Amino acid sequence: MKKKLAYILGIRPDVIRSALILKHLRNQNEVDIIFIWSGQHYSDNLKDIFFRELDVKPPEIELGCGSDNDAEMTGELIIKLSKVLAEIKPDATIFLGDTNTVLGFTAPLQLNIPIAHIEACMRCYNWNMPEERFRTTIDHAADLMYVYLNEYREQGIREGLNPNNIVVVGNPIVDILQKFYFEKKDKYDKMANKNFFKAHNIEKDNYYIATCHRRENVHEEENFNAIVKFFSDSPYSIYFPVSYRTQKILKKREIKLPKHIIMVDPIGYEELLVLMVNSRGVLTDSGTIAEETCILQIPTINIRISSERPQVYDAGGCIKFDPANSSAYPSKLIYKKLESLRGKKWSHPFGDGKSSERIANDLIKRVLEGRLKGHIPKDYHFPINHAYKEDEIKL
Repeated sequence: MKKKLAYILGIRPDVIRSALILKHLRNQNEVDIIFIWSGQHYSDNLKDIFFRELDVKPPEIELGCGSDNDAEMTGELIIKLSKVLAEIKPDATIFLGDTNTVLGFTAPLQLNIPIAHIEACMRCYNWNMPEERFRTTIDHAADLMYVYLNEYREQGIREGLNPNNIVVVGNPIVDILQKFYFEKKDKYDKMANKNFFKAHNIEKDNYYIATCHRRENVHEEENFNAIVKFFSDSPYSIYFPVSYRTQKILKKREIKLPKHIIMVDPIGYEELLVLMVNSRGVLTDSGTIAEETCILQIPTINIRISSERPQVYDAGGCIKFDPANSSAYPSKLIYKKLESLRGKKWSHPFGDGKSSERIANDLIKRVLEGRLKGHIPKDYHFPINHAYKEDEIKL
């Protein structure tokens, strides 16, 4: 019988990052690939349009766990995924990122099915972020961790993770932009015509594009108020594709945005790329978008208290707006700094464009050789914070 890999995803950024990994996995014939969709994102503009635009064959299994309540969604996911995995009996499971869907790793863990985590060992060291807890937890349960950079591997080792199970592969977002933007740049240039910008009610090169969805940004009232004020202070129009989570908060708190902020529903990947590359800059709390803008040479403001991707700052194309400390720097000064980045060039450290193939090939090889299951070498000693002497222990 053929061996099987179950690849579990649930939100649109994960589809973007996984598109070429899935293609490489599906193009080989030695291992069966079963793509499972949790249902965390379920509308066309958050899910299906990304399958179409990134040429991703739809999932073989859809779990339909689309509740707006995080606890209900996660609980339903673990139950449904456990039943599916018990039935299909994969040789390993693959998760990516740090979302509610990643918490589904509890299902294969309880069934003693190996777990691989892509985008492992990223840390922002802000324990108030649920995503930080999710990615840390799965890393300490995973049998195999694919990390994007050497510094992420070092972070994992400092936590006591087995270095033999941490593989540095580069960041697949580089591959995606190479394949779906740089190789198709003529297409995007044609899309960016007068009618496109007229339909969006903006002028080319005369607007910012913004996204904002993180819990600590939209659910913390003071933080969200600071972000709304920051957007309101913008010297240019802001085109704002608003996540449904954020839309609910705006409606619940009866927040009225100024006229220069153009609020729309979430949009597809191609439309977002056209809007980003023809903007003056990007304002975002998205980790994926911050990486993309760094690669695309687009000045960016990172709306984050702390980031698991500090490389976007190091590269020189991104500056920070901390909504929890918004009084530290006036909005005018931050926008002025953003404008000063226009026309500048910087390099990025994210990879060589071969990460997706590297991950897929390594997964297939490990599964065929039966060595994906994590192991601890006999000569490996986990770090110990403090070695107690017997006479120090008092009962």
